[in-house]
Parts: sequence; C-alpha cells; structure tokens
Amino acid sequence: MIVIVAGVSGSGKSTVGALLAEQLGWRFEDGDDLHTASNIAKMEIGVPLTDQDRRPWLDALGAWADRCAAAGESGVIACSALKRSYRDRLRDGRPELRIVFLRVDHDVLIARLASRHGHFFHPELLDSQLAATEVPLPAERATVVDADAPPADVVQEIIRRLGLAP
Repeated sequence: MIVIVAGVSGSGKSTVGALLAEQLGWRFEDGDDLHTASNIAKMEIGVPLTDQDRRPWLDALGAWADRCAAAGESGVIACSALKRSYRDRLRDGRPELRIVFLRVDHDVLIARLASRHGHFFHPELLDSQLAATEVPLPAERATVVDADAPPADVVQEIIRRLGLAP
C-alpha cells in the first residue's frame, strides 16, 4: 500500500507522514524533495506554482510510488495534492494508493508557518494554497482527518481509519 499524506503547507503532512511510516515500518518520502529546482526557486521568492509547474512534480511522486509497488514495498509520501485533478493523476493506475488529507484550522496553520524556519515555502503563499484547495469529497474515497491535534494522535487516527496495524 502507498499512503499519500496530503494537505496545505503547515498541515503537518511531513511530520505526520514520517511518523506514520516509522510506526508502520514503511518507506517515507517527503514530496518537497521531489520538486524541480525551478519550482523551489519560485516558491522561495513567493510565487505560487501553476498546474503546469506541478506536472513534473506529480510525475516524480507517481514514479516514487511505482518504484515502491514494483519492489513489493509499502510507503508513505507527503505532498500537498491540493486539487482533485492532482489526486486523480496520482491514483491513476495505482490501486494500492490511499490518500489521507489533513484538514487544519487556519489560525493553527498561521502559527505553524510562523514558527517554521529554513523552509522554501513562504507563509504568504498560504492564502493561494487555501484558495486552490479542493478538500476531497466522499466520492473520492479519500480519508479526511482533522490534524489540529499532536502528530502522534493524528497518526493513530490515520492508522485506525485505514485499518492498518503497526
């Protein structure tokens, strides 16, 4: 199984994703590490990414999932996957893929981003991410989890909701 932990910047997807993978003994990849240099450069100067910018990144995420599946391994990847079209692209041809979307209160996001240092994502981009976000609807069969709680609690909720056992 491949689990994508998705959400806007500051939602905790990297922290929760790494902890989930650790508890399950699965591989972990932070999707931020798969962005192209040009995408990172844009975000560093506060320019929102376009759908065109995200295509090679989505392909890299899918390739990572494919390598895990081909090796018979389970994995967790943290990435924004804000739009349904992105999630559909990632799910295409990957029946083993599950999406967990982290939902976080706006004020909590602001506080988390304000306390984060050394990351290329400018907090000023949060509003553009929130405007672009399409929270998964029931028809997508994604798991939407409230992630205002401590990461360990969020991970336990994900494990419970996906029916996984560490």
